[in-house]
Amino acid sequence: HPTESGFTTDVLALYDWAKARSGNSSILFWGHSLGTGIATNVARKLQEERGVQVDAVILESSYTNVREAAAHIPISKIYHQFPGFEYLVLDSLALGNMFFHSDENVKVLACPLLILHAEDDAVLPLHLGRKLFETARSAYKDKTKVKFITFPEKLGLGHDYISFNPELPALVK
Repeated sequence: HPTESGFTTDVLALYDWAKARSGNSSILFWGHSLGTGIATNVARKLQEERGVQVDAVILESSYTNVREAAAHIPISKIYHQFPGFEYLVLDSLALGNMFFHSDENVKVLACPLLILHAEDDAVLPLHLGRKLFETARSAYKDKTKVKFITFPEKLGLGHDYISFNPELPALVK
């Protein structure tokens, strides 16, 4: 069964592998959706446990924590009216040790942080990405290291297609 600590351990091993082969090349963490929680977990773990700061973290279609994300996913709103929703759905994530506290992780990061979110994201609403940005911005000593880029609804990038935007390489650079 997948676990948050298992994902984190796997990405740490991947980081070690890439770092051993990258020479002086930069290593960025790029997380999409659920992967944004994994990216912030690993960046924080490296910083706190090894004293290693990753070169940058990029979060695409992010959220604050998995409980808040699950509560705001549009399909879950149908079930909010039913008794036991919080226990059966939201608390079950905690029982499975799935927290993905990006909001807590970004408070301690010091590396450059870029958050990307489409206005028409129908899976993770824009306000979750904005809230994560505000949390990071208020915690970072160097506010210039935290950026938030939104993509207009007219582009139709939704939850999965920010990477298709032809301007993305220039924005990330």
